[in-house]
Amino acid sequence: MSTYLTILGFNSAIPTVNSSPTAQFLEIEERSFLIDCGEGTQVQLRKAKAKFSRINHIFISHLHGDHCFGLPGLIASFRLLGRDTPLHVYGPKGIKNMLETIFKITETHRGFEVVYHELDKKYSEKIYEDNRVEVYTIPLDHRIYCNGYLFKEKPKDRHLNMKEIAKYSEIETCDYHNIKAGKDFVLSDGYVLKNEILTVDPAPPVSYAFCSDTRYLESVIHIIKNVTVLYHESTFLHDLKEMADYTGHTTALEAATIAQKADVGKLILGHFSNRYADLTVFTDEARTVFPNSYLPKALEPVKI
Repeated sequence: MSTYLTILGFNSAIPTVNSSPTAQFLEIEERSFLIDCGEGTQVQLRKAKAKFSRINHIFISHLHGDHCFGLPGLIASFRLLGRDTPLHVYGPKGIKNMLETIFKITETHRGFEVVYHELDKKYSEKIYEDNRVEVYTIPLDHRIYCNGYLFKEKPKDRHLNMKEIAKYSEIETCDYHNIKAGKDFVLSDGYVLKNEILTVDPAPPVSYAFCSDTRYLESVIHIIKNVTVLYHESTFLHDLKEMADYTGHTTALEAATIAQKADVGKLILGHFSNRYADLTVFTDEARTVFPNSYLPKALEPVKI
C-alpha cells in the first residue's frame, strides 16, 4: 500500500489567482488525513479529485487564517454531502470555540459529531494511533501557539515467500498469519523452518513530517530524524533572515539546514512570501546545503 501526499496549497498569507494557502491531503495506509485548511481548500480538494467522505481526521497547525479559515466551510459542506460519521479535528486550544461560535451564529446544523482534540503542550506527544499509523505533534516557534505533525507508518508484516512455502505440504493457509507475523514453522518431524526462509522483508515503513510556520528551531531535529519526506516552511530567502525571525518564519537556507541535520530523505519547501515571483530561487538556496530539496507541485499526488 503506497503513501501519497497531495499539496493543495502552499503560499503564505494571501491567496492569489494562481496559488492557495496551506492545505495538504495525505493518504497513508488507506487513511486520508487533511493537514491545515486555508481558504478554498474544498475547491482544491475537488480539483485534486479527493474523496471528501474519506477524511475523518483534520490536523490544524495554528489559528492564523491562512491555515484554518477554510475549515468552517468544509465542515458545512460535509453536512450538505450527507455525512453522518464523526469528524475528528486536532488543533490548538481555542479551535472548538472558534468553530462552534461560527456554527451557532450562522445556524449551521451539521448532522454529525465533530470531536475536538485541543492541543496546548509544548512537547511532542502522540495524538493519534491505530493498528497501522501513529501521529505526533512537532512543537514549533511561531507568533502564536503552533504545531507541526509527524505521520508514521507502523512496521509491516513480512511478506510470504510462496515459492518456498509451496515446498512444504504441511503449511496450510491458516498458518500464514503466524508466519507473516515473524514466527518459525515446525514440521511434524520437529524440523524448524526459519521465518527468514519462509518470508521476505516488507517495504520499510514511511514517515512524513509537516513543519508549518516556525522560526528556525533545532529542537525539531530529534523528532523528525530520518523521516522519508519533510515539508518545511521557507517563507523568505536568507538575505531576509531578520524579517523571518521577526515574523516567526524560516528561510530556505534554514529549512535545508534542518533537513540536513535531521538526515531526512527529501525536503519539500513551501509557504512562500508573495514577494517572490520566481520560486526556483528557494531551491537554489536550499540545495547549497541539502541537494534533495524540491518545490511543491500543487494538486499533484506525490508518492512518499
